[in-house]
Amino acid sequence: MKIFALAAALLAALAVPAMAKTHKPAHHKAAPHKTAPHKTAPKAAAAKPKPAPISYITRAAWGETADHQKVDIYTLKNARGASARITNYGAFLVDLNMPDRKGKMANVVLGYDNLDAYTHGTTYGAVIGRFANRIGGAQFTVDGKTYHLKANAGPNNIHGGPVGFSYHVYNATALNGPSPTLILQMVSPDGDQGFPGNLNFTVTYTLKADNTLRIDYRATTDKATVLNPTNHSYFNLKGAGNGDVLNHRLQVFADAITPTDANHMATGEVMKVSGTGFDFTKPKALGKDINGPDPAIVATPGYDINFIVKGPMGKLRQAARVTEPMSGRVMDVWTTQPGVQLYLPNNEKPLPGRAGEQYVKRGAFCLETQHFANAPNIPSFPTTELKPGQIFYQTTEFRFSTAK
Repeated sequence: MKIFALAAALLAALAVPAMAKTHKPAHHKAAPHKTAPHKTAPKAAAAKPKPAPISYITRAAWGETADHQKVDIYTLKNARGASARITNYGAFLVDLNMPDRKGKMANVVLGYDNLDAYTHGTTYGAVIGRFANRIGGAQFTVDGKTYHLKANAGPNNIHGGPVGFSYHVYNATALNGPSPTLILQMVSPDGDQGFPGNLNFTVTYTLKADNTLRIDYRATTDKATVLNPTNHSYFNLKGAGNGDVLNHRLQVFADAITPTDANHMATGEVMKVSGTGFDFTKPKALGKDINGPDPAIVATPGYDINFIVKGPMGKLRQAARVTEPMSGRVMDVWTTQPGVQLYLPNNEKPLPGRAGEQYVKRGAFCLETQHFANAPNIPSFPTTELKPGQIFYQTTEFRFSTAK
């Protein structure tokens, strides 16, 4: 089934609700009593209504790039108190604060304190493009022409090349309302990292009233190309910097994976997960089989694998559920994409993060909704081609709740 839907409207602007005017009740003097005057008991003061919870989006300056492009950071907050911070540099999701079962907020994504760290650090929360995951041999052919990409993972291309979407400064439009929204748009020029076509790309973040973070991707091109964007957030539902995530319980709504070779490259095969360490068809702890004997687990080591999500591509459907038993936080991942990549970092030494946080080995997990690795070179995989006149449109939602 093709991944590209025709003519999908990006997003309806959310209007800021009008402030209701308050009216003071009129006071009338009582007619004088014919008998001797007396004092009347004072009326009980009317209880002041509690202010309604508000949602909003704000902008603040966040520095500038080495080539003097101004960068801002936006804070989205809903009426429940959940919040997200996003910068127009690389469309990074910098912070995501969600409540635990007692209502206590914690930042559930790894990140940095400042712009400089994002220009030199890892891909915490980045929007990846043009092509998430790997393209074998750093080349592909479309419409009979072969394109050679920048190789940045041995002989292969990963995450779009050494200067991918996470280095772009986006144009930003903020929309206020019950579900504050940030629209980020930029143009990836023809030849960017070797990819053909001027690509007009938009990513939209919406923090919904029910504690869902929705991400919409939209793109058009003037030349046949390939496209596979994703968000590369690293999650720890205990709170970023609070140890490893091996106690998190994961369920993936998939019964097959696209296995990889010793170089982490998809082979083109499809493998059932039953009887392997990749079987998350029922909830189980991330740490249960992470050191198991499966060749792809040994090669990584651990998890860095694409699951084929059940259900039709293009339909928003559940891909995964993660539950953290200590805090009670639950994250459900819904997507229109055909796959979701599970990844846990393997840094042997703790890495410094925001506010003195230390990110240990397997201190987070990624669930990157996307098309399959090396799809441009494997005809049996769903196509990632985008041609002039087509509109690329995909959606992912991270839905947060709590369990007892």
